Amino acid sequence: MSRIGKKPGPLPKGVVAKFDDGTVSVKGPKGELKLRLVPEVTAALSEGSIAITPREENDRARAMWGMQRTLVNNLVRGVTEGFSAKLEIAGVGYRAALQGKKLQLQLGFSHDVLYPIPDGIGIVCEKPTMISISGIDKQLVGQVAAEIRGYRPPEPYKGKGVKYAGERIRRKEGKKK
Repeated sequence: MSRIGKKPGPLPKGVVAKFDDGTVSVKGPKGELKLRLVPEVTAALSEGSIAITPREENDRARAMWGMQRTLVNNLVRGVTEGFSAKLEIAGVGYRAALQGKKLQLQLGFSHDVLYPIPDGIGIVCEKPTMISISGIDKQLVGQVAAEIRGYRPPEPYKGKGVKYAGERIRRKEGKKK
């Protein structure tokens, strides 16, 4: 069983954490994030770090302990460094471009797909086949990347579609004559 919950989450200089009735709010150089803790755990500030402890000794409290510690640590990492995800587009005529506050995707459909960029997310198209997504909320960055990939996931025969950078597509052999 993981013991990640026992390790206190470090709080770097310039980051301020507040605890309010089961809510943790973290403020840093890149912004501010909040998290509502589950009722089974509590959070406290100790020696420049955030410590998460279970209220009781039951299975659910032990299960939530490590997860809540990781979520709080993601808040701290988000307001200091931020998170990013990269997507690659493969396919003839497949490309992406920014159009104001929308991402325009040409993915082989009869129409272009316009994806509205949510608040708190920055998208950059370095090349027409590369999309870089960044933000301070890890969950939101991952959700946006998954939604964009969901429009045209990579297919196993030719490898066409939108994939995460570094993702390996298992290829299949086509039909034989």
